[in-house]
Amino acid sequence: MDLKKYLMAGGLSLVLVLGACGGDTEETDDSADDAATEESTTEEGSEEGASTSDVDAEGVAQSSCASCHGEDFSGGMGPALQGTSLSEDEFTEIVRNGQGSMPEFSEDQVSDEELTAMYDMWSE
Repeated sequence: MDLKKYLMAGGLSLVLVLGACGGDTEETDDSADDAATEESTTEEGSEEGASTSDVDAEGVAQSSCASCHGEDFSGGMGPALQGTSLSEDEFTEIVRNGQGSMPEFSEDQVSDEELTAMYDMWSE
């Protein structure tokens, strides 16, 4: 009887953890804001898109990373991101391709500019 309780508790825990760490693929109104930002940047004559100073790195990180890496990014189910010792190339490689239990994030989910802004925020 006790074994069944442990198995049920373990299974429920596993479902909750795996569900919480998945990438959020639901589109929100932020996509319209992002399009407006890119459009206004292009109108100003910049062909490179938004600079990293225009990116809300904290907001993107809270929505994409905090569920596994902790609200303050000091670690949780995933390792600490604040004060990372990874190079920017290593960081980008892991985010784009995933590693261990971390899922991969495509450029549609997290743009290159957002990745650079998050890396800059955490490596300071």
